Amino acid sequence: MSAMDLQVLRSFQAVAEGLTVTEAAAEARLTQPALSRALHRLEEEVGAELLQRVGRVLRPTPAGRVFKEYVDAVLDSYDRGRRAVAEVVDPAAGVVPLAFLHTLGTWLVPRLVTGFREAFPQVRFELHQHGENGLVQHLLDATADIAITSGDPGHPLITWRRLLVEPLWLAVPTGHRLAGRPRVRLAEVAEEPFILLKPGYGLRSVTESLCRQAGFTPVVGFEGEEVHTLRGLVAAGLGVSLIPSSPDAAATGDVPIRYLEITDVHGARDIGIAWLSGRTLPSASRRFIDHALRVTATAADGRW
Repeated sequence: MSAMDLQVLRSFQAVAEGLTVTEAAAEARLTQPALSRALHRLEEEVGAELLQRVGRVLRPTPAGRVFKEYVDAVLDSYDRGRRAVAEVVDPAAGVVPLAFLHTLGTWLVPRLVTGFREAFPQVRFELHQHGENGLVQHLLDATADIAITSGDPGHPLITWRRLLVEPLWLAVPTGHRLAGRPRVRLAEVAEEPFILLKPGYGLRSVTESLCRQAGFTPVVGFEGEEVHTLRGLVAAGLGVSLIPSSPDAAATGDVPIRYLEITDVHGARDIGIAWLSGRTLPSASRRFIDHALRVTATAADGRW
């Protein structure tokens, strides 16, 4: 299979996943007419229409969806083969495709990656940020070798190991009635609106579980997709939130929030590392897992 054949398959994959032909052509450094002709030749070779126009975009036909499954497998095998060969040629190099929670991108992931690259400076990282459901899918689709998650995904094909326990604090605006106290019972805010991440995010599930343990169901005030958004809405006085942070975060941040320790339930979440159980990982990814487990082994409070 030539490099051009592979590029056409990659472009078909990209279009089938939602890119326009123009966008896919730009990624492939081809003109749009050239890519359109190449996709048409691909359909002739396969013997079926793979893409059909729906409005202004192309969508895979039933035959196209079936064909894409095999294209995904071919491209994944080819990419993994190239990585394996590269690591044989230069064992100190390689690529680590790593998926992680949005909330871990400001402290844990940078520290793990920086520490690892001090020992293996030639290793590159492909980073993917997502919510919990997206992390599992990255592993199952083999677009990531490793995922850093909150809690065990509980999937039969995935191995998970705890890295550390991260504290969760009740975030309230500085003018809140409880803002002057260092610690509170979660039950004390049972009647107040909660600022939550949307369903599908691990922090949402943890928050709902802790509220149930405290004897109430949280009243949803607002929902967001980023912890930074939660902080901003709390600072604006629109509700309270359980946030992975530390009490001194308010001193270094730019939002007027107080972080209070929770005493009636265990305000924390597990942070762990996951990979596909039956997949033989390239050496760079395997070394990164070992590195993450080793350097977090002594962390007692979720940070080091």
